[in-house]
Amino acid sequence: MVSCRISGGLMTSAGLILLALAGAVSAEAPKPRIITRLFFQDDDARTLKWANVLLSDTVQLGPVQVVEGFPKLDTERQTLVQMEAAAGMVLIGVRDDDDGKFQSGWVLIDTGVEEEAHGDHSHWKYPAAPRVRASVLDDKQGNPAHLYCYEDVFYLANDRRDGFTRFDPSGIQPTDEAAAILQRAVFHPGGGGHITLAAAEKRVSYATWIDREGPNKGRVDVTAIRSEGTPKIGYTFHLPSGGLHGATANQGKVFFAPSEGVCWVAADPDLKLDPKQVTVHKLDLGKEGDKPRRTGAFTTFGKHVAFVSGAGPTTGLYLADASAATVVAHRLPVPMADGNRPAGLDFVQPRKGSPLSLVFHDHPADVDAPNKLTVIEVDPNLDGNWTDARIAQELDVGKSCVEGHSGHHSVTFDADRRRAFFSNPGDGSLSVLSLDDRKVLLNTQVSGVPTKLLAIGGRASSH
Repeated sequence: MVSCRISGGLMTSAGLILLALAGAVSAEAPKPRIITRLFFQDDDARTLKWANVLLSDTVQLGPVQVVEGFPKLDTERQTLVQMEAAAGMVLIGVRDDDDGKFQSGWVLIDTGVEEEAHGDHSHWKYPAAPRVRASVLDDKQGNPAHLYCYEDVFYLANDRRDGFTRFDPSGIQPTDEAAAILQRAVFHPGGGGHITLAAAEKRVSYATWIDREGPNKGRVDVTAIRSEGTPKIGYTFHLPSGGLHGATANQGKVFFAPSEGVCWVAADPDLKLDPKQVTVHKLDLGKEGDKPRRTGAFTTFGKHVAFVSGAGPTTGLYLADASAATVVAHRLPVPMADGNRPAGLDFVQPRKGSPLSLVFHDHPADVDAPNKLTVIEVDPNLDGNWTDARIAQELDVGKSCVEGHSGHHSVTFDADRRRAFFSNPGDGSLSVLSLDDRKVLLNTQVSGVPTKLLAIGGRASSH
């Protein structure tokens, strides 16, 4: 800290003039305006931190703070997993090292951000600091790993309970106590082992089993979604191969990621089908050597379903129009250096031009490989058909800190679609990227190991 002190009892006229000029300049300086609120997980402290992103002449990160009321976790035994946002809330999962027998569960945070929708735009206000509204951490939550948000409703997989928790945050009032909020979290059976799941039309869920062999190989459980929960699975069907790790829903179809290719089925929101009537469609992704190509997760954007497959020079981005009667996955090569794997597939529609896809080149900490971000224009001619997707550029980014499922880069976008924010866990830094000219505006150090990110809100309303 620089300390300034005036000694003695007299000040010269020159000094008074300088002070007056400084005061005038200070008075004329624009007051920084909040342009979004950033939440990020600190993998080192096992906590959730936040800061407002400010704009005056330049983009700045405001003071970084821990979310008020966030539970103190055991840094040796507990980890934060995925998090999602809906209805002004953030839900984050917590996992332990003993199959949920220590303490696992979830934490719900009120972001303190308010949106006033006005047709084609929104006004944003930041009247309060974030705070925890409710949490459940005990030995009965089944050690969640995956968390999804479909149509502004949260779905948290309870792996060791062979089911999932549905949590609808809409309608939570500022005065609601934790006990009332907890009533919104209801259990549904479906899935097993390491569950991934999809929800269609808020009426039906598809939950997977990860088994590669045995009676649960390729198993998918279909369950009716109800606000009060449901006691039993509706029906079960099986895909041609097992090792299921990935599911999503889009355009009346449900997609799955087994050990070979990608499968999809037509959604059955009323559970009218007999299991034998379920038609499974397969997208063959070819082979890499003697192994079939596969993926581990999906990202949806508008009518499209996207995923990555491969590693190093054979990495590819696959884009599929889910609204088509015959779904085809178009592959765009996204070559990476040996040792790198794709991570953090996300999409954004900037204010002008093609929608963009961002893919990081990540690698374990002991691998010597470049840290890059590939920016892809998925619809350069803006005709709604993504078959002309192309790589726009590669950017150097900070280091990752990959260990197992943690330590990857993560990216998020402000509601105004002007900027992207991404984490560099190996450098302990956050970066701001302009979506207009695709240049990095800010690299700033933060404490700990920043990983997963969420940006909530857009430029603060001036009235």
